[in-house]
Amino acid sequence: MPFTVKALQKTGPDQPFRVTEIERRDPRPNDVVIAIKAAGICHSDIHTIRNEWGEAPFPLCVGHEIAGVVEAVGDGVTRHQVGDRVGVGCLVDSCGECEQCAIDQEQSCLNGSVGTYGAKDVDGTITQGGYSQKVVVDERFVLSIPDSLGFDVAAPLLCAGITTYSPLARWGAGEQVATEDGERAKRVAVLGLGGLGHMGVQIAAKMGAEVTVLSRSLKKEQLAIDLGATRMLATTEDDFFRKHRGEFDLILNTISADIPVDKYLSLLTPRGVMAVVGLPPQKQPVGFGALIGGSKVLAGSNIGGIKETQEMLDFCAEHDIAAHIETIGVTEVDAMYDKVVAGEVYFRAVIDTATFEDVEVEHSA
Repeated sequence: MPFTVKALQKTGPDQPFRVTEIERRDPRPNDVVIAIKAAGICHSDIHTIRNEWGEAPFPLCVGHEIAGVVEAVGDGVTRHQVGDRVGVGCLVDSCGECEQCAIDQEQSCLNGSVGTYGAKDVDGTITQGGYSQKVVVDERFVLSIPDSLGFDVAAPLLCAGITTYSPLARWGAGEQVATEDGERAKRVAVLGLGGLGHMGVQIAAKMGAEVTVLSRSLKKEQLAIDLGATRMLATTEDDFFRKHRGEFDLILNTISADIPVDKYLSLLTPRGVMAVVGLPPQKQPVGFGALIGGSKVLAGSNIGGIKETQEMLDFCAEHDIAAHIETIGVTEVDAMYDKVVAGEVYFRAVIDTATFEDVEVEHSA
């Protein structure tokens, strides 16, 4: 039978969050019912529910960084059992049959993957996300959270972790580079030290790269070093792009703001790669000459498939990597959104869903 749970929803982009009740579907044979323990706040949640990426389907509960415990399973479930520590990221379904799904790239499903919130589900309903007490998800999209990762620090890995891990793995951040004198570690620059950047620094460093953080100022320099960076450079310093021309093998661009793309491409070695995971609201101009000169690569990356996401979780557990977080209650989310936008959170915010118990459901007038 379908059941109701408490959740945080907005009824419009300018409305506050309110605690309401939403219906979760009658679990199917392959479904897993998850009691949510922690829900990460991603900047994508903010963009979506503020209509910054188009009209959102209100009323809407966002959240695609979900960590919790299996409460029930359908008769056909084989991958998980009651009591398992699990997580759900940005996807809750895909066709499972196309060539992209066949190679574990469900995020690129040719028939359209289903997002964890604000997407049209296979039954025609709109998916509601993880700012809630429970969620029902097909077992194919449920990840195992290693015991060494707490629910609160694991939740942001389901988006921020895989978003940065995937391009770093794809473009060989941990590989050695041949030189006249032998080999050296790959030189990786992480552009921006926010929710994504702080994960990228940790992951790249543990992969074996020599990591430099690029930012407009050095105010987070010690934080960058503590996370595993060798150094931090201020891009506003005099003659910065000339001084550091051709210095990096890989740039992970995590910022969602306008930048002079051509100038940043000049920082790459020949055949170097800029992997973009930040999504500015405006189109970014780039001259093809900046790519052709030096045979450079400008690449995008969109989260990762389920197999790779599990690989990322296991890697983070093995190397003691976790998101740096601030934990809040369900009544503090509106204020936290403003802090995230202002860049005042070091580095991710996570909702303690146990606090739903202390809040009454707000019924519509």
